[in-house]
Amino acid sequence: MENLLGLLRIHVKRGVNLAIRDINSSDPYVVVHSGKQKLKTRVIKSSINPEWNDDLTLSVTDPNLPIKLTVYDKDLFSADDKMGEAEFSIAPYLEAIKFRLKLEGGLPNGTIIMKIQPSRTNCLSEESHIVWNQGKLVQNMFLRLQHVECGEVEIQLQWIDVPGARGI
Repeated sequence: MENLLGLLRIHVKRGVNLAIRDINSSDPYVVVHSGKQKLKTRVIKSSINPEWNDDLTLSVTDPNLPIKLTVYDKDLFSADDKMGEAEFSIAPYLEAIKFRLKLEGGLPNGTIIMKIQPSRTNCLSEESHIVWNQGKLVQNMFLRLQHVECGEVEIQLQWIDVPGARGI
């Protein structure tokens, strides 16, 4: 991939108060889309507050390409039901990554580098923080799912530099 900037690890932590799509629960999993890439978490049986703790790794070629996350309910005998979706931009996070070379060395763990406010143009349900943690910049997000009656997904972004990649 000639335009590879690096890799984005998306740690899909958990779902909170997801919609019920079966009789009294759901069997949720998450699909992450960016461009032509599509990645999935495992299915958690009978839970509307699933703990996935799955790492999905996307190749990033275009920093302006939004990332779309969709939650589905796994069904055995019919098409899987959609349980909402959210879209987020990695542009602010990549901006912070650009500056990290200036940061290396002197910052205590947990230093907040940037705050992103929830707005109509993003799916954040609360303020998102880009934090310096053990020599890496991570971004924590709570995403409010859209086109559904309820539900949020908590994720964390982490950048992975790839030797030979163009970099940001």
